[in-house]
Amino acid sequence: MKIQIINESHHPLPQYATQQSAGLDLRANLDAPITLQPMERRLVPTGLRIALPQGYEAQVRPRSGLALKHGITLLNTPGTIDADYRGEIGIILVNLSAEPFTIADGDRIAQLVIARYEQAEWTEVCTLDTTERGEGGFGHSGKQ
Repeated sequence: MKIQIINESHHPLPQYATQQSAGLDLRANLDAPITLQPMERRLVPTGLRIALPQGYEAQVRPRSGLALKHGITLLNTPGTIDADYRGEIGIILVNLSAEPFTIADGDRIAQLVIARYEQAEWTEVCTLDTTERGEGGFGHSGKQ
């Protein structure tokens, strides 16, 4: 799939780390390093703008290594970039650790997954069909 992109950063275009990767690595586009204090959140620019085809979204997701090793993750995850959005992609990072964490220009801070979606068309009814689960909610199936 071809996607139009404007790269206003000074980094290469996002790339897949391996041939079967689902996510493209996104990099911080910074004039100076940013230090996230514990529990601090910040919008980090990427310098990228995209034009997705109709029927597709881009999902912004955390990087597992940052989450496990440093407690750095994304708020509003997965974040959705709609097909009609043309602004810069920004990453809402949060530091959930007890230690400050510094983000340098060019650091890989998130990943982007392109996904197809359908828009729902509601049909109002008075009842829904029955299922084995029914109205069973959180923890309804027990521990096993």
